[in-house]
Amino acid sequence: MNTTAGRVGAKWFVLFTLAWLALWTVQLTPLQLLIPLQLNTPDDADGWISGVISSGLVLAVGGVAGVIAGPLAGGLSDRTRGAFGRRRPWALAGVGLGTASLIAIAFAEGAWGVGLAWIGVSVGTAVASAAFTALIADQLTTQRGTASAAVSSSQALGIIVGVGVIVLLELGTVTGYLVLAGFLAIVGVGAALLLPDPPAPAQSAVARERRSLSDRLATLRDRDFAWLLGGRLVVNIGNALGTGLLFFFLLYGLDRDPASAEDDLLLLIVIYTVFVVASSIVSGSVSDRTGRRVGIVVWSAILQGVAALFIALVPTFETTMVGAALLGVGYGAYMSVGLALGTDLLPHPEDHARDLGFVNVSASLGQLLGPLIGAGLVALVGGFSLMFAVGGVLSIVGGVMTFAIRKRNRATSAV
Repeated sequence: MNTTAGRVGAKWFVLFTLAWLALWTVQLTPLQLLIPLQLNTPDDADGWISGVISSGLVLAVGGVAGVIAGPLAGGLSDRTRGAFGRRRPWALAGVGLGTASLIAIAFAEGAWGVGLAWIGVSVGTAVASAAFTALIADQLTTQRGTASAAVSSSQALGIIVGVGVIVLLELGTVTGYLVLAGFLAIVGVGAALLLPDPPAPAQSAVARERRSLSDRLATLRDRDFAWLLGGRLVVNIGNALGTGLLFFFLLYGLDRDPASAEDDLLLLIVIYTVFVVASSIVSGSVSDRTGRRVGIVVWSAILQGVAALFIALVPTFETTMVGAALLGVGYGAYMSVGLALGTDLLPHPEDHARDLGFVNVSASLGQLLGPLIGAGLVALVGGFSLMFAVGGVLSIVGGVMTFAIRKRNRATSAV
């Protein structure tokens, strides 16, 4: 598993992919299924919309917590010194907090209890994600697109693994959360211990002190990096508007009964996953070979937007299946190549984990803000078409924002 000349072997990729599979599974399964089930209010005096709003608020609060925790933990890991590595301690800490919080949310009751536990899950996964993402910039040069494809493919697979196990085995919410906690603990700890994490190069205290706060935040003032972050945030909000409230859409937009809604959700997730995985692998490989990232990022976001607009215009289950496929193609390419583009734009090797933490949270914040915005749009009109339409427009806008990036190919990487 040596990282000679910035390249790694199959064992590295297997462990890296499994780590991300665990992280995405425990983040997205509650978002798509378990939290909506916990907070659903079909018989509430205010009707089902109150459950949609509660779910959106809980997910958004968790997103804000992750936004703070990810870059902070990444910055601390950049400056961690010791024989145990600089990323590994933070990966283990994040996995530990996420596991404990999943156990807590299994027994939580009401929006407040679920929300507090979900903050713990979000912070834990954000900390671990920052540590694992930094390995791409630390150890790879020519395989960044492939590694980024592993991240985005795991995102899609994580949904189907989590939702599939819970639906097919007919697990309740408590058992479902406990299974997720065990999965994260075993896979996350194993990957953190087995992936290479060489100690950081020695740096004198004088050299560290000479870097002012302005110098440390220079990356955020970088024009290209700022456009990347902004585009990822907007595109992920658009994606979340198209996918984050699907369970409620099936229940109350297409009038499915709860059992049928769970089965239909699983089918949509399978369709979405197949196309995300295929698209991310192909586009990541193509971007590695050609070194051209921006064009793929832009057009994949536009395709995602078109898919959401299609569902908004013709809201049937059949069109939703077609839309899920198109969303998968667009989002898979966007996330794999977009993350590779983010690693290319990093100007300061000593801040890789912190800056990639910003790249991660721009996506995760979008995914968690989306349901809150979607809940507001649903409440505004009493239906789901406006939510899908806004998601489509935002996806296209986010993609066009990426055109503002001037560095157009891998040759500009500073690593």
